[in-house]
Amino acid sequence: MAYLAAYFKKYIMLENTVVNYIKNVLTNLPKDWLHLTTHRLDIYNEELAKTAFLYTFENLFKSNNYSSNALNELPTAFDYIRLGHPLSCVLEWTIANLNQITSDHVISFSSESIPILAVLRKNIFEKKNTLLLVKNELPKSFDIETVKKVYGYQFQVQQLESTQEIPDFEGTTILFDNKKDIYNFDNSVNVDFIINIRNDLGSILLVNGDDNKNYISEIQHVRRRETIAMTPANTLIALQELTNSTKDSPNFDTKANKTTVLKTIKEITGVNTNAVVGSSGLSIQYAIVMGLIDHAIENYNNRPIKIVVPPNCYGGTNDQARRVAACLNNVEVMDLPVDGGYDMVNSIDRVLETIAKENAVPYIIAEIPTNPRVEVPDLLKLKEVLSKERKTTSNERAIEPVFILDQTFCPNVHFLGDNEILSSVKTIAYVSGSKFPSGGRCTAGYCTANTKAAYLMDKIAYHIQLCDNEATDLQLQILAAQMPSMNQRIESAYKNTREFVTFIEEVLPEAKINFVSEELAQEGFTPSVFSLDLPTKGNTKEERETYKRALNLKLIDLMITQIPDESKYCVSYGQLKGCYWTIPATSTQGTTKEEDKDYIARVALSGNMDLEKHKEVFLDFVKSL
Repeated sequence: MAYLAAYFKKYIMLENTVVNYIKNVLTNLPKDWLHLTTHRLDIYNEELAKTAFLYTFENLFKSNNYSSNALNELPTAFDYIRLGHPLSCVLEWTIANLNQITSDHVISFSSESIPILAVLRKNIFEKKNTLLLVKNELPKSFDIETVKKVYGYQFQVQQLESTQEIPDFEGTTILFDNKKDIYNFDNSVNVDFIINIRNDLGSILLVNGDDNKNYISEIQHVRRRETIAMTPANTLIALQELTNSTKDSPNFDTKANKTTVLKTIKEITGVNTNAVVGSSGLSIQYAIVMGLIDHAIENYNNRPIKIVVPPNCYGGTNDQARRVAACLNNVEVMDLPVDGGYDMVNSIDRVLETIAKENAVPYIIAEIPTNPRVEVPDLLKLKEVLSKERKTTSNERAIEPVFILDQTFCPNVHFLGDNEILSSVKTIAYVSGSKFPSGGRCTAGYCTANTKAAYLMDKIAYHIQLCDNEATDLQLQILAAQMPSMNQRIESAYKNTREFVTFIEEVLPEAKINFVSEELAQEGFTPSVFSLDLPTKGNTKEERETYKRALNLKLIDLMITQIPDESKYCVSYGQLKGCYWTIPATSTQGTTKEEDKDYIARVALSGNMDLEKHKEVFLDFVKSL
């Protein structure tokens, strides 16, 4: 008894210490933790992105240092909010400490459904049975039969009145609970995973026991690719309640905000189809892909499904498509070379001929302009090749392709209208909301369709709801405020980019710049991103590549150190201010095959930046060569 008393005394002291510290942290909260999609990009080491923040935060805790200055100097946490951010890391760290486990065993989500799907996905490959024990109720949109049929996940569900009723089970057990104190866990229960949800905040998953730690990286990767972490605003509410801190009750006019966002999307895209708005660009893409697979299962009699993706496109797009295909026997990814010497039109023609011969269902995902080489295909030829009637080997009419267009670089271009270039092709277009739609203030993205593909939007909406990946109330408020000025910001950012590109061409003519031509800009393609292939030297191909890669880093380091208030190291684009630098091969193409990676510099400018200062620093770089 004396041992137990000492233990509980020690635990209560720890709880008070942790809670009091977090309460003080919230009092001194850096404002950027709440209002930026990525904090302190100037303190960023990609290899330590998952650990540096919490390692430094832990040291502050040990020294009881919660000053605003100290907190503001903490490095970037995870990346880009999807995988995590300062406040989600702090929430997870706090819950872990209170339960005396390591912080990587606690993972928060904006979605209520995705943590279940994350465990189920892992168990496909582990060949393990899963029992979902439900206290209260599952999310209303979580359709068990659809999850089994479309996502390929097999599991059992059992209602649970009390944790005393947990049965013996050969496989994985998940305890699912809808509760107000979402941060409150009892990890003494005999289950593998505990998922607490709260409808207005999201969910928190606790990995119970070291035997299940091999699930952690897989679950985090689902959060990175198919959804986002609990948002900063919602994480703050959870932390305030956990510490009994004063909190502001947000007041959103969500109905009005959503009406504004949907109306603005119609105006920007030139179509009358109701858009779907998700928690991030990848949340939207996931709903598109799963919605189309659902439609194919219902309408194409188990024909094979082919997801056609450029092998060097944005890593999230590429990786997510392959992850979906890995779970489903009738889904396969096919490569679509689109730039860097390959022509998108010819590649689509060849791949669609192959798919037709296999009597398969073709879904093509492509970016226009392409990333990172900012190329635009011949749109008339693209329309022709996508509209071309093809035959199967039995001389039947092949299934028409659905063209899934990522137009994040140029969301203002009218591809979809009834009289526009792709009106005769089944086309769904989507945009990453962390870019121009929100100006970098949130991650919410959207998709819509032309008249010919409008019938598919119901399926997409169904799967965004099933995954609980709709935009949050705050995200809709931000989009409602930012989207009406989007086209003007696109125009201003393009002007800065064109001027900077022209300057680089003058002072470093040996460099190869990938950017749209003046003619394409006249047609409406006005991106504010370009890629820069710096001149190199050396006696062998390896020497020249090594030199160029080092030169890329030298340039980026110079820009972000000399202009730290504006130049950042990040994959971002379409921000309200500043300039963003990255190397696609080590950032956006992180999961792309090595031979398809682009070791070049990618630069994204805004309409609000000191362009003359950037020219001055770039000229210093040129003089140092």
